[in-house]
Amino acid sequence: ISQIIDGSAHLIQAREISTLDILGRNPVVIPLKKTLEYLRDTRVLITGAGGSIGSELARQLLSAGASRLYLFGHGENSIYETEKELRLLQKEGVGEKATIIPIVGELQDKEFTHFILDRVKADVIFHCAAYKHVPMMEVNPVQAVKNNVFGTKNLVEAAEKANVHKFILISTDKAVEPIGIYGATKLICEDIVLSRKNTKTDFMVVRFGNVLGSRGSILPLFKDQILSGGPLTITHPQIMRFFMTIPEAVSLVLKTADFGKSGSLYILDMGDPILIKDIAEQMIKFYGLEPDVDIEITYTGIRPGEKFMEKLWRDDERIQQTETQRVNILIERKSLEGRLDKLLSEIYPICYFTEIGRASCRERV
Repeated sequence: ISQIIDGSAHLIQAREISTLDILGRNPVVIPLKKTLEYLRDTRVLITGAGGSIGSELARQLLSAGASRLYLFGHGENSIYETEKELRLLQKEGVGEKATIIPIVGELQDKEFTHFILDRVKADVIFHCAAYKHVPMMEVNPVQAVKNNVFGTKNLVEAAEKANVHKFILISTDKAVEPIGIYGATKLICEDIVLSRKNTKTDFMVVRFGNVLGSRGSILPLFKDQILSGGPLTITHPQIMRFFMTIPEAVSLVLKTADFGKSGSLYILDMGDPILIKDIAEQMIKFYGLEPDVDIEITYTGIRPGEKFMEKLWRDDERIQQTETQRVNILIERKSLEGRLDKLLSEIYPICYFTEIGRASCRERV
């Protein structure tokens, strides 16, 4: 105490900040033991398995009794980390004895995607893979379209040909009235998935907003900025976002995939949107500091492709609650149906070389 009084003591934060400190509500707890019965003895493929959502899906699926877990991704390091963690969990007795198989590859490679789907005989696919960083995609639009749109198209067609039983696309609130490349690609992805009719595969979409603590999100960014003495950078004092924890979002995805019907788009209830400024101030105080006294908050301006606030559905669309808490179904949806094929044919020669589209290949979309 005397050292604290005279200022000679060295104080440190006693524990790491938790996503629950920020969320402002109790996370949804979904009992999954009975729900996951639909995955018992199945082969499950997760694209983007090295990412925040994909890796959490893999963790929760350890307890599902799946016979095989295919971890698909184009980054060998992230897939390696997910596989290593799952094997450690299995060694410690978590879950059941699923065979874990890493697959490193590109969904943009149509022939490879068809080869893999034919080879692995997956029963269920959770499609999480996408380029997601909004400002970065604004300056890399061709790669965003190639990876997100045509990667999804290749996977959907391969899944249909391989008679995959269920296909679940993970989508985003940024697909609603998009003003940026990332949101536009995800809107097209939704239409690609939901346009599949009269097929043996049940195609569905689950859409939700931001998840707390994901790689590249504001929590790790703010933490690094605080520990380095600031400033904390926010685009605008009025910017707001919907948030969920990664485990609750994934639990709801797994639940939805159980009861979901083919051709349906489901929207997770994210609660009320949260001001990013409030999160920044809360984190600064958590570390025992005062906003704009010890740590400065600066505003950098809205970046290309960003909105002040996202929506989970359009104003002219209608949702309906399902029997599952915090899961809604979109029952009146505005789609690209009728324009999708024309749009894809127009953007294909921009992303891929063709003799006809030689002049436009790789030009900005």
